Amino acid sequence: METKRSQMQLSFGMIFSIILIVIFISVAVFAIMKFLDIQNSVEVGKFGNDIQEDIDRLWKGSQGSETREYSLPKKITHVCFIDYNSEPKGEFNLIYEDLRQEFFEFENIFFYPIGSGEGLNSKEIKNIDLTKITESENPLCITNTDGEIRILIKKNFGESLVTVGRA
Repeated sequence: METKRSQMQLSFGMIFSIILIVIFISVAVFAIMKFLDIQNSVEVGKFGNDIQEDIDRLWKGSQGSETREYSLPKKITHVCFIDYNSEPKGEFNLIYEDLRQEFFEFENIFFYPIGSGEGLNSKEIKNIDLTKITESENPLCITNTDGEIRILIKKNFGESLVTVGRA
């Protein structure tokens, strides 16, 4: 009695093709993830430039007030203005010390949680009255809601610097 055995054989070319397809898909997924990380970094950098431009525009005028919306990555939960020349106080005083590790000398705006700013975790914003901004809350943190942050930027007549706050 003869028994027939069937055997499934894959040629070397077929195995090599499957391995290449897996490698190409892996590289494509990796590239897409890196591209999205770069997009988040650009968005954080654009926020810094845009808020500085808006503050400078108001600073050059005699007075004004405007509410501005900015886009930020959703992993940034708060944008905080901190004056490290005064003591912590207010609702977010517990993150005052946490964010100190991102303070090097002149920074006054910080992204929380630490590391969510994609390498730009703190920045110096010029022409703002940080003492007045943080007189009742230090740090003054503004919540990021669904990737949007609303900031009130104002300058009163006779003041030399701009103040910011929650809108």
